[in-house]
Amino acid sequence: MSLGRVVSQILPVTLLTLPLLSCSGSPSDSPVLTAEVPLHLEDHLEAATVVGSEVPANLPQPIEWRFDEPQPDWRALDHYNPSIPPPRVEYVEDALRVSLDESHQDPREDRLHGDVYVELPELNRRDWSHLLIRARASEKVTNVLVGYNLEPPDSIPENRGPSRFYGDDAAIVNDGTVQTYRLRADWSLLWLGEWKDPWRQLVLSINARGPSSLDVLSVTLVPKAAVYAEAPFGVRSLEKGSARRRALYVHAPARLEYRVRVPENGRLDLGLGVLAEDDPVTFRVATSAGGSAAEVLLEESYSDQEGWAQRSVDLAHLGGRTVTLVLEVGAEREGVVAFWAAPTLSEAPAAARRDGSSKPNVIFYVIDGGGADYMSVYGYNRRTTPNLERLAAEGAVFERAYSNSSWSKPSTTSFMTSLQNSVLGNTRYRFDPLPEEAVTMAQLFHGAGYLTGVFTSNSWAGSMSSLDRAVDVMRDAGADNDATSSVELHADYWNWREAYSGSPYWVHFQTTDVHEEFPAVAPFSGLFVGPEETKTWMEWHDRLDEEGGHGMYSEAYENTGISRVEFFTLAQGLYDETMAHNDYQIGRLVERLKAEGQWENTLLIIGADHSIRAAMDDMGIAIQDSLPPRWSQPIFRPSISRVPLIFVWPGHIDGGQRFSDPVSMIDVLPTVLDLVGLPQPEAKQGRSLTPLLLGTGNVEPRPVIFDEFELDSRTGELQGTIEVVDGRWGASLWIGPQAEEEESRRPTPLLLFDLWNDPWCLKAVNDEQPELVAKYTAFLEAQWEAHQALATRFTAGGEVALTPEQLRTLRALGYIQ
Repeated sequence: MSLGRVVSQILPVTLLTLPLLSCSGSPSDSPVLTAEVPLHLEDHLEAATVVGSEVPANLPQPIEWRFDEPQPDWRALDHYNPSIPPPRVEYVEDALRVSLDESHQDPREDRLHGDVYVELPELNRRDWSHLLIRARASEKVTNVLVGYNLEPPDSIPENRGPSRFYGDDAAIVNDGTVQTYRLRADWSLLWLGEWKDPWRQLVLSINARGPSSLDVLSVTLVPKAAVYAEAPFGVRSLEKGSARRRALYVHAPARLEYRVRVPENGRLDLGLGVLAEDDPVTFRVATSAGGSAAEVLLEESYSDQEGWAQRSVDLAHLGGRTVTLVLEVGAEREGVVAFWAAPTLSEAPAAARRDGSSKPNVIFYVIDGGGADYMSVYGYNRRTTPNLERLAAEGAVFERAYSNSSWSKPSTTSFMTSLQNSVLGNTRYRFDPLPEEAVTMAQLFHGAGYLTGVFTSNSWAGSMSSLDRAVDVMRDAGADNDATSSVELHADYWNWREAYSGSPYWVHFQTTDVHEEFPAVAPFSGLFVGPEETKTWMEWHDRLDEEGGHGMYSEAYENTGISRVEFFTLAQGLYDETMAHNDYQIGRLVERLKAEGQWENTLLIIGADHSIRAAMDDMGIAIQDSLPPRWSQPIFRPSISRVPLIFVWPGHIDGGQRFSDPVSMIDVLPTVLDLVGLPQPEAKQGRSLTPLLLGTGNVEPRPVIFDEFELDSRTGELQGTIEVVDGRWGASLWIGPQAEEEESRRPTPLLLFDLWNDPWCLKAVNDEQPELVAKYTAFLEAQWEAHQALATRFTAGGEVALTPEQLRTLRALGYIQ
């Protein structure tokens, strides 16, 4: 077996014994850094004196397959459906051509599909950073997906391809030009299970919306060591174990010197990490002042490739003094990569200011799939959220808050940037990154000196959506049991606060307790559904899935004789139990914040990324005797998008307030920034609700906009809906080609609903209100044009100049300043 072309042989290295470099003061003209708020040293490399950290000459080399000559180890893979042939593979002048035609149409899907693969010599996937694919495509190729290792042919799960794991995805530019696509090599979908095996096969899964071909010119596997050779030192976000950290990397031997003024009761918190376990690194932290000898405060050797070593260095004895702070690494082999994870100088809590002059801590708590209609704090008839009721008595509740999309990725990225999904454009394919120009809530708070942490068991709310930017520590791995994710995430949070006890901090929770992991844990299991009923429901669930699924429109109910109404009525009770569990854990979190003296200086926001439908279909509709048409599913239906929104800030926001006007989750970012006194982003689509919360004025009611788009796999065009809730009326405008299936085809592009008389949006009132249909069609078309104009600021074509009319429109809507 050939490995393709190895770019160059890995030369043997000479093991050296390198003493740690001696400590010396930085040049006197270096700026003095202060820590009135936590000082992120990795953000101030321009103020550091760097000694050493040279990129080695004999790095591990990429593995490259170039297809201007035959590569017989690359082969077409048999389809998991025996009736579908493997893709046609042939060599053209400079490429391996993979062709798909009508015979590659899977009857369960609306796309053509084929796989090619190569055997690998049991690589360690942790050693590899990314995959580069140079290719050109004909017009109907849509995307390529990375697969890892092959399932045995007789054990391929239904509705899955032949790979054991799937990773990154790239949208293909299909105009015939040669493009290079970069896909992560060390990442795979968490819901497919934990990666433990050696890397034995690399699979490229190619999808198209019609007969077409992809010419692959080359495939290159890039080792991580080569990535860190792009610069002698720098900052990257990387994952070890279940924690993703923002880390400063150097090449040993290296020394970084900072001139800092140590705060009273100061401490330095940081993590230690290595790239490879066979290259141990000695880490040392030292200080010197006024020409005095260096004082070594930390020195240890570390070699665990799988995790971070968290350390805290006490600097209290240097409080108020200006010193040279030194971070130094050494290793036996020159050029070994070492990481200082989130090295942060701050003031320990004992000396934190208590006079109200310090910025508040911010906790943004998102209940993934948390429907307001199923919370007793919003009037639900089961006592599912007694702790949220108590918090509501201490703060302010928005009665009609909406997520602006129906599932986690478009919703979370939107409220973290205050920009709509169609503006961001990052769900055309599920793995599209957030545009670099879009600034997130974490970036804004980190830039203001806040410690930043994200704790979620849904990766769509984390690194899979590019929301790890400027985050000191992120946990976005799945929980051992999603129904108890809040327990794990709260524990991770308290561990982080022990490791980084400075203030202020910003933290984002996104729990999955209520996201279809039934039943709840004791003592909440059995609270609303008895043990026998739970057992029956679980048996029904399995039978329905065997017959095609438990979605409310599934034919499995008729095939099995199971009552859809009874199934979803029990599901609602099981959901309510998980809600009660998450509510209880929120109560425990608040109790501990109070016990540790943090509550009085904490701004807490409770929200959700969508309502119940993504957790357990559309239960509010499914328990009806008859269902609305499949095409009638507006995002603003409460079971899709009505979410909690509660603000609590002791001493600032009066308790017991309730506001009835509709608001959007994209209003959260401008509101939080306004409350804590931070500047607004240049472009935003939400507005601040602060005058209402603080009682300083009114906020003029305005329509709430929703949108959600993806690429139509048949045409390559954007398709989706842009919608509005405007007082009594809700309108949903379809953009893009119509569905081919008759039951999903809309009778008209715009659907109008009377939310006062039909809150569940069961019957459109187009015939009764033709003037309103015309009004909202024109309104939403204008909004769509404005979104598309604004989107030019947040794409690769961000240099496109807007016309004066477009600028006036965007400013009139408040989208740019």
